[in-house]
Amino acid sequence: MRQLIVTSFVSVDGVVEAPGGEAGYRNAGWTFSSVAFDPAAYELKGREQEEAGAMLLGRRSYEAFAPVWPTMTQEFAGYNAMPRYVVSTTLADGDDRWPATVLRSLDDVAALKQGDGAPIIVHGSATLVASLEDADLVDRYHLLVFPVLLGAGLRLFSGSDRDLTKLALVEHEAYGNGIQKQVFDVIR
Repeated sequence: MRQLIVTSFVSVDGVVEAPGGEAGYRNAGWTFSSVAFDPAAYELKGREQEEAGAMLLGRRSYEAFAPVWPTMTQEFAGYNAMPRYVVSTTLADGDDRWPATVLRSLDDVAALKQGDGAPIIVHGSATLVASLEDADLVDRYHLLVFPVLLGAGLRLFSGSDRDLTKLALVEHEAYGNGIQKQVFDVIR
């Protein structure tokens, strides 16, 4: 069975919205504008590209990434080469910008996980992540926690009234710029 890993830049108060500068959010670009750059803090991001075997996205993240990521041949060579899956009930099949297989339901995601292969990595996709959490499909979290409080914004974790989910901290590190790497496995 394949592992499903959620990877995210997150504020201390759990906000994941617009870390790279997407329009429409008052704190857009907070990962670049609020904290000094330290390349050591991003080691995890390079490792993810090497270890993942597929990428899973929600429709909105896919539509934001599709025009940009294929042009980033050095930064995202691994992601551009691996299979991509998009969970959507509205996206048409056959988008040539950044080809991906469209999955129509969480049952399709669960079936994808049943196969053999390297982990499936989920970038962005806050709405999808909440649904994956509620369906108990997330196996691991790769978090880079930024030392900021953003207040309003999309949150990483589902707001649903769910049973307690236990996590095991399997890797962590703090960097000179205040970013913390936190890697958690979901305990079942």
